[in-house]
Amino acid sequence: MSQPTFEITKAATFDAAHFFAEGPEHRPYSNIHGHSFKVEATVRGQAQEPVGWVADLADLDAALKAVAGQLDHGLLNEKPGLDRPTLEHLCLYFAERLKPTFPGLSRIVVSRPTISESCALSL
Repeated sequence: MSQPTFEITKAATFDAAHFFAEGPEHRPYSNIHGHSFKVEATVRGQAQEPVGWVADLADLDAALKAVAGQLDHGLLNEKPGLDRPTLEHLCLYFAERLKPTFPGLSRIVVSRPTISESCALSL
């Protein structure tokens, strides 16, 4: 029998402002505005000895919160790689920063829960 594959997920939140220089003129996106964001990171893999887990959830939690903390209460457009701060680019931003430490990173979901919007990146 093959080894079972598991997925573990942690979530973090942050609040940030952004604007879009490009986009439809009849939309208010070009104005600076803010959102409350939620980001979820999923690591996929087999349970590793000696503990028997995919990865240490405390390590994933700390790493995810550290990246979210870099964005919290800031202007996303000022962050390298987020000059166009779409949900898609936010997914890539988190993936690029977490993947080196968590090679089994398989999914990033960034959402704006108060307006029921989300984007998922499968790796």
